[in-house]
Amino acid sequence: MRVFTTFEELAEAAGTDLGSSDWVTIDQERVDRFADATGDHQWIHVDPERAAQGPFGGTIAHGYLTLSLVPWLGEQIFSLQTPGAKLNYGVNKVRFPAPLLVGKRIRLHVHLAELLDVPAGKQMVVRHTVEIEGEPKPACVAETVVLLLP
Repeated sequence: MRVFTTFEELAEAAGTDLGSSDWVTIDQERVDRFADATGDHQWIHVDPERAAQGPFGGTIAHGYLTLSLVPWLGEQIFSLQTPGAKLNYGVNKVRFPAPLLVGKRIRLHVHLAELLDVPAGKQMVVRHTVEIEGEPKPACVAETVVLLLP
């Protein structure tokens, strides 16, 4: 895991890959709990029997479930120990290029795209790619923005 304690260290890492997380299996229980938390009980996510006859041959994880795993998986890759507050400032772009079938394993790959000076402090843009083991396309690609206050 990379630990950043100064803005200078972050600036030096801008434009580089920070690494990948461990693989984690996405099981039906996790998908069902996400459905309960969000109220999204669409059959393609929560009904294995019906989904087996559907377009993917089984249930798939919610796209937003996949996106929601980014912070958790990212903690395995890097840590911000810089002074001041770290605020989730938003997401520039999110795409779900491939369905994530329940039972598949995923991992997160992180690229620190840029670190910019902004009036409030620093703005860090991070590209996250959620890879599916054995699949050519990722489940999710997201570019997030973190505001680092002094």
